[in-house]
This record gives sequence, structure tokens and C-alpha cells, in this order.
Amino acid sequence: MSRRQRSWGTTANQAVGDLAARVDGQTSEVAQRAATVLAFAVRVLRWPSLALLAAPVPFELATLVLSARADGVVRVLGLVAVAAMATVTLAFAVRRRRILSAVREPQALGTELGIAVSLSERVDDTRSILTDVLQGGGWRIFARLRALWSGVALTGRWIQEVGDLPRARYFVPPKIGTTVTLAIASAWLIPASVICAALSVVAGLARAF
Repeated sequence: MSRRQRSWGTTANQAVGDLAARVDGQTSEVAQRAATVLAFAVRVLRWPSLALLAAPVPFELATLVLSARADGVVRVLGLVAVAAMATVTLAFAVRRRRILSAVREPQALGTELGIAVSLSERVDDTRSILTDVLQGGGWRIFARLRALWSGVALTGRWIQEVGDLPRARYFVPPKIGTTVTLAIASAWLIPASVICAALSVVAGLARAF
């Protein structure tokens, strides 16, 4: 690690420490408990999310191989479809990895969640979201969070500030919304990839005969 990177990391940690010192006791307690629930929910979803991520990959590869062997419009359409599917798969894989990393240290996540609440102009409203999280995680935890955050008026400045929190930002807007969108897109990608692979097989058979 370079001296510049160490310096930046030290500065960032000091900034987080200064902000954490301003968080009131009630918010800090709720945030730490919410972080524990979120960390548990994410770990439970670790393997189901991996299955969701991996399911379309064989069909994407089959479409890629068959499209590469095709000619003309079929080749172009097939490669475009593969590129689109691969983009969704890669985006979901990156987001999944970052969320798993974000919950690796629940205490640090709790600290950042407390900071996120304290930065809001409506502390009571934002803290109530973390309180609602304590009622349970479940496999719909991200959809629940998105719905809860949608009921709170948030400023552009707040969104920009929490975007600098490396862990908490994945559990607040706007990233919580894109996470849900990526998960839904990945779910739809499974039947879509099967259809694309099947069409590629049909096109290949038609070309052969």
C-alpha cells in the first residue's frame, strides 16, 4: 500500500470517527442492532444470491458459442443479447460482493448507519427505518428497506454525504434501489437466458439443414 493510500485511509477513518462522535446514544444503539440484523440477513442470502447469479451463466455461454458460429443478423443479435445478459450478471456479481464485504464488520456498519441517520435533517424519521429493520430481516430485507426509505424525504446533500460511507451506502438510497433492481433483473435473466439459448440452438439447426 502506498503512502498516499495510507494517508487517505487515515483521513477517511478520522472523518468517520469525528462524525460518529456526534451520533446520539439512542441512534447509535438502534444502528448497531440494525447492523446485526442486516449482517445476518445478508449472510443468509449469501448462497441463494450465488445461485441466482450462477443460474443463467451456462445459457449465456451456450448463446455466446452458438452466436459466434452463426452468420449475419443471427450472429449480431445473439452477440448483442449475450452482451446485455453479461452486463446484468456482472453488475449483480459486483454489487453482491460489495454488500457481503459491507457486512463483514457489523460494528463498523452500525457506526456508519448511525452517522447516516445523524446526517439527516429528519433524524427521528430516518432512525425509525432502522427500528423497523429490527423486526426481522428475511429474504425480502432489501425490498423492505427500499419501501421504508421511499417514505422519507431525503435531500440531495444527504444522499451525497452518505455515498461516502463505504458500508452503509449499500443500505440507503440510491444504492438500495439499484440493488433491488439488479436482483429482479437477475431473476428475469434466468428464463431470458434459457430462451436465448434455445433460439440459438434452433437457428443453428436451421442453418445446418
